[in-house]
Amino acid sequence: MQNTPKTTMDQKHLKNVLFFLLILAAAHCAKAIDYVVSNNAGASTGAVRFDKEIGGDYAKQTLSSAAEFIQKLFQQNNSADIKSVKEVSVIIENIDGLAFASNDIIHISAGYIEKYREDVKKEFAGLIYHEMAHILQWDGNGKAPSGLTEGIADFVRMKAGYASDLWSPAGVGNQWGQGYEVTAHFLHYCDNLKNGFVADLNKKLKTNYSESYFNDLLGKPVAQLWSDYKAMYNN
Repeated sequence: MQNTPKTTMDQKHLKNVLFFLLILAAAHCAKAIDYVVSNNAGASTGAVRFDKEIGGDYAKQTLSSAAEFIQKLFQQNNSADIKSVKEVSVIIENIDGLAFASNDIIHISAGYIEKYREDVKKEFAGLIYHEMAHILQWDGNGKAPSGLTEGIADFVRMKAGYASDLWSPAGVGNQWGQGYEVTAHFLHYCDNLKNGFVADLNKKLKTNYSESYFNDLLGKPVAQLWSDYKAMYNN
């Protein structure tokens, strides 16, 4: 029987240890955020529907899954890349509109939950992924245009498989920074030109913002990229 060289065994052991440490690091990253869900919409129809068809447990699970997905999509592989977020709350309440995030709190309209006629759990998840993206993304220290940050948030939602059936199709829009799904579709085009483009763009947005980031990463000004994108759809 041939003995396995000790150096080979040591290398295998080291690889196993490193792999285990990577798993622990990923688990720590995913569990580093605490999640709180509150239904503050009283006895409204939307509040009742949330409790019946969505529920707090599903909301927390979706928050955790969203954070893990976004950190992977943004290629946030070390603590320096990740925003320091200790707790994220979701509040179901009687507000206008759909949802918004502020100070690591996601506010979701009970009225929207009440009136939504399709798969409300899927739509809720889509809102969570969008708003969680806002919490975890960089915004150029407040200098990035809202159209870009909203577009990145919808890009996250799209990549996670929660694009809304109400969205405009790819190719629609007047300008690349129009925001939401218009910009999300454009960013998807850019990401296809260079895999990981959105992750690289987000990293650049950690400290500042400039349209030149598009040229830095893709070799073309954003106006030319938008023109090329529109030409694909004859728009």
